[in-house]
Amino acid sequence: MHYQFDFAAVLHGDYLRAFIGGTLVTLALFAVAWLGSIVLGALLAVVRNSGVRGGAAVVAAYVEYHRNVPLVVQLLFWYFAAPSLFPAWLRDYLASHGSESPLAAVALVLCAAAYVSEDLRSGLRAIPRGQMEAGRALGMSYLLTMRTVIMPQALRISLPPLLNQALVLFKNTSLAMAVGVAELTYEAKEVDSNTYRTFEAFAVATVIYLAISFAIMFCGAALGRRFNVAEGRR
Repeated sequence: MHYQFDFAAVLHGDYLRAFIGGTLVTLALFAVAWLGSIVLGALLAVVRNSGVRGGAAVVAAYVEYHRNVPLVVQLLFWYFAAPSLFPAWLRDYLASHGSESPLAAVALVLCAAAYVSEDLRSGLRAIPRGQMEAGRALGMSYLLTMRTVIMPQALRISLPPLLNQALVLFKNTSLAMAVGVAELTYEAKEVDSNTYRTFEAFAVATVIYLAISFAIMFCGAALGRRFNVAEGRR
């Protein structure tokens, strides 16, 4: 007996709303984690590039931890273990407002920032040292020179690996289902459980993931072309 495909069974009513809701949660989680990882990753790269031995060692340890511990373990740590270290008022707040999404976002930000910092550090090393020296000679502080002169160039140089990190982070949001976040993979599993249409449920989720991934790549390519044009006009 051949399997009869029935995509209509998973694309109507509550099931369709579940896919839409899961997609929106995935996009929100990705946006928060990506913005947070860029900010934190830039800060880590600046500290490690500063030449301060203690700061560089701490950042190096941070990066090695997040690169060598599986992300799912980090998610489980932040959801099950870390709250025991929080103040009582914060634990109560998270318990009453739902801690799954905020703590999953924290874990994703901290992990992605480690990789972003390494990509930015490579970009920083590609910039001639003379630019930093020129900025300091003009009376600019180290942080001001980094913010206005060095880091914008490092971001442009690091754009290809940063785009790759964005794609990896987007796909890693699916791991948030391990702590109960109702993102796309979680909702696909719920639809599968209710309809017993495993192929259809996960096929729909796959198409959505592919569409968003291609959109991210398209935006990254457009951004890269814009930077190239801007560089060519100088």
